[in-house]
Order: sequence, then structure tokens, then C-alpha cells
Amino acid sequence: MTTTAASQQTPRTWQVSSEAQALLEKFPPRLVPGAWPRTRESRVVLEYRMAAAPFRGDDSQSRCHRNASLQAVLDWLELYPGQSWQQRWEATAVGHDGRRDWRLQMLADLAAAGLLDRHPGYVRKILGTGLIQLIGGDYLRPSLGWLMATTSPLRIANEMAKVRDPEGIAELRTARLAGTVGDSTMIPAIEKIALVMAAKGGLLRNVTIGDCLELMRVSREVFPGPTRSGRHSPVFYQLLHSTGLFPSDAPPTVRMFSPVFAGQVPVEQLVDRYQVACRPVRDLLVDYLRERQPAIDYGTLTSLATTLVLWFWKDLERHHPGIDSLRLSPETASAWKQRIRTRVVRSRRADGEITETTVERDTATDALTTVRSFYLDLAQWALDDPARWGPWAAPCPIRATDIQHKKMNSRRKARMDQRTRDRLPILPALMEAVDRERKAAAGRPAGSSPSRPARRNLHRRRRHLATRPARPSLTAHLGRGTRHQPPS
Repeated sequence: MTTTAASQQTPRTWQVSSEAQALLEKFPPRLVPGAWPRTRESRVVLEYRMAAAPFRGDDSQSRCHRNASLQAVLDWLELYPGQSWQQRWEATAVGHDGRRDWRLQMLADLAAAGLLDRHPGYVRKILGTGLIQLIGGDYLRPSLGWLMATTSPLRIANEMAKVRDPEGIAELRTARLAGTVGDSTMIPAIEKIALVMAAKGGLLRNVTIGDCLELMRVSREVFPGPTRSGRHSPVFYQLLHSTGLFPSDAPPTVRMFSPVFAGQVPVEQLVDRYQVACRPVRDLLVDYLRERQPAIDYGTLTSLATTLVLWFWKDLERHHPGIDSLRLSPETASAWKQRIRTRVVRSRRADGEITETTVERDTATDALTTVRSFYLDLAQWALDDPARWGPWAAPCPIRATDIQHKKMNSRRKARMDQRTRDRLPILPALMEAVDRERKAAAGRPAGSSPSRPARRNLHRRRRHLATRPARPSLTAHLGRGTRHQPPS
């Protein structure tokens, strides 16, 4: 089923760790002034500068596209009031939401003013080139959030390497080639640094620690919740740190801003991050998680909090405002189970409109099991401590027949089998590579030793194995539903 997205859900508040907050206070970001000399230049001076190197295209076709797109963007900005190009950009209001396609509003404005003398489809394709010229020339400084969310323009690092700071971007790319991290990680890292230069102005050497911290903070605010692992990657900061641009007191990493290295937070914060409206239920969830905490690891605790607070209770509050009891009516329970079995996938069509497609959720059975365990635990604990847990004991809305373990296991096996079938075609190539390496190893002299990088990697591996903590015993994972009993 496909429907048009009527409105975006309000993202939950991002909670920063104490270490990250201390860094933000110690290293504040640069402030963007309201105006600067370049953005006050007239259109005549701007066009003269853009027609010369390094802004001009390398060939006649490129020069034609760059000039046509620049003229269209300038015509559009001049429709709005302002004493500078930045003020006109802010007057358009398109920089407030990067998920909106700014090109649609621009085409509408130009058409209404009678300035759209070319085919709209052609103009829309080249508008990103015109805007990126103004950004690279430091006439416009869009916000970091807008630059990270917009679909046009892209590849700002290439423009910065051409017109703003060739030496600085070249140094980053040299560091990328000298490192051991793959291009899939380093190229987005260089792009993030270019976004800081675009939003704050200046060259690579002008990027500050506070600018990087602000980018990490904005990234978490623009893209809250589960997302691609590389979205909030701090590799860009480590790349800058390795070039020696930062002072000696600069932190070697900002991983505390990454959701992967967020550190452990108290149970209260795990619940409060979802802003539960009903205070008694919020306190119950905190007490329940605190009871379960001694018997489970932190990863399981966070997963439990996400399922019970976000997927279960917060979903009920969103669809049934004012709900304050765990005793659910059959209609309410049935509607929730239907929602948890599906999820919405958002996609952007060619015309910029966002659509929502409902697909089946793979983790629905796990969520149903967690909620059923929550109700059964409360019922069992109410027998031991009626005064504390008795008021919350309620019939479980999840029946045993709702949890289809056989179907879940069958689908999991089907996905595993499909992965095996996808990899079978490359098995001969893998065997050939292994055989080639085996023959090469057999041809080496018996007394030869590994190379220096190989010895270094072997040493790191041995040190990692020596310092790695022991895996928890099986009994540590058998505490579901058991409460921590204080020593007598």
C-alpha cells in the first residue's frame, strides 16, 4: 500500500552524554555573521568573477551549463528582498527544511515572474550547479542541517577542491590514500569537511574543533533514531586531527557523539528519551527495567527499553491520547498488533514528493514476545509484592497464538538460504584466489618472515586477544523474568 506522507513525526529529543556536553562547552563552533564582503558584491562583479578561472568550466558544454544554471539562480534570488545574496537566500525560506526540494519552489517563482525561458525539466537538472557555484564562491552559506539533508547540490567537496581550497582538499585526499580505511568511509568523511567549509566559510585550516562537534550534533538532530551506521561516523574528525590542524589539547576522537559509542546511560534516560506523557506508566517502565537490569547486559537493556517504551507504550499514546492503563481493550490491542507487524518505508519520487509504503516488519515477533513477557512478569511479581506490582497486573493482550515462532524460524531460514544462493556464484573465484595464495606461499623461502606491516598487524591481534574480556557465561543470559534479590 502506498500513501502520500501528510506530515513528519516529531523526532525524539537527542540526549548528549556528559563527555560530549563538556566538549561542546570547551570548543564552541564558529558563528556565521549576518553578512560578509563577498556576499555583498553586486551581480555584475559576481558574474565577472564566475566567468574566470577557477570557476569557469573546463569545456564549452560545461561552461554553458554552469552559466545557464548560475543565471537562473541569480534571477530567482533577485525576486526576494535583501542587501546581500545571503539575505535573499534566507528570505526564500527554502533553507529551513533540507528535505524539501528547493528547486520546485524556484521553478514556480521563475514561472510566475515570467523568467523561465527554458524547458523546466532542463532547468531543474542544472539548478544544483548554479547553487553550488554560489556556495563555493562564498556568496551563500546554507546551514549545516540543510546541507546534510538536501538532495541537491551534492559532491560539494569536488567544488571546494576546484574553487575554494585545492591544497587543503588535496591534503585530505592524500591522507585518505595513505590510510588503511576504505573509500566508502573516507570519501563521505571528506564530504562532511567540505560541508563545514560551505556552512562556515573559509578554508580547510579555518575549520575548528567546535565546527566538527556542531556537525556531529546537527547530524544526530537531522537524522534521529536508527539510521545507516556511517551517517554519524566521526572519521572526518580523525582525518582532520591526523593532518595536524588542531591544537595540542584537541581530543583525539569524538566518538562519544556517535550512537555506536554513546556510552551507558541510566535507566531513567533510556525511558525519558521517548517523552512518555503518562507519568505513572513512565515510573512503572523505569521500575521494571531497573528490576531486569542486574540479569541482562546493557545492549539487551536498551533493546528492551526501545521495544516497551517506543514501540509499545509511546505508540499507544500516539494513537490513543490520554491512555493511562495497561488494561487494553480488544480493539486497542488488535490495532497495536497490526501496527507492530508492519512498518512504513519512505521514498522520494522523481518530482520530489515523499511517498510511504507499508511493508512487513521482520522483528514483529520479537516485539510481541517482549511485550508478552512484560505483562507476564508483572502478573508474577504481583504475587510476591502485591503492594508494588499488584495495581499494574492486567490481562496480557498478546496471546500465545499471536507469536508464530514456526513462521519466524521458517522466514529466517529462507533469508539465510537466499544469502547462500547469492554467494554461490563467486565461490569458484574465491577458491581460485585461495589456491593462488597457497601456491605463492609455498614458493616463498622457508626462512622468510612476514613484512613489517604484517608483523605489526599480528602484534595488534595478539594484544587484542590478550586484553579482550572473557565472554559472559550462558547463565548470564537466562535471567529473563527474574528479579534481582538483595542478599539477606
